[in-house]
Amino acid sequence: MIRLSVLYPKTEGATFDHEYYRNSHVPLALATWGLEGAEIDKGIDGPNEAAVHFKFESMEALGAALGAEGSAAVTADVPNYTTITPVIQISEIV
Repeated sequence: MIRLSVLYPKTEGATFDHEYYRNSHVPLALATWGLEGAEIDKGIDGPNEAAVHFKFESMEALGAALGAEGSAAVTADVPNYTTITPVIQISEIV
């Protein structure tokens, strides 16, 4: 099992619209990539303002999702909710 985590480091002067992220952006990613759900974090204490974690069956499934038509629209949607440059981490769930 593979986890794609998108982390948004706390950045002075940056903006982040948690409501838009939760209600619009993450559902767009889920629909585009054919996923059932994701875990969304709203940072309270620590280095990140927010994060989201998507699970894929394999690296091949992740690659297919990221290469899917519509993935460019997911990326293009980022400025609608934040000025933070996201950090991507791909992990194997062990």
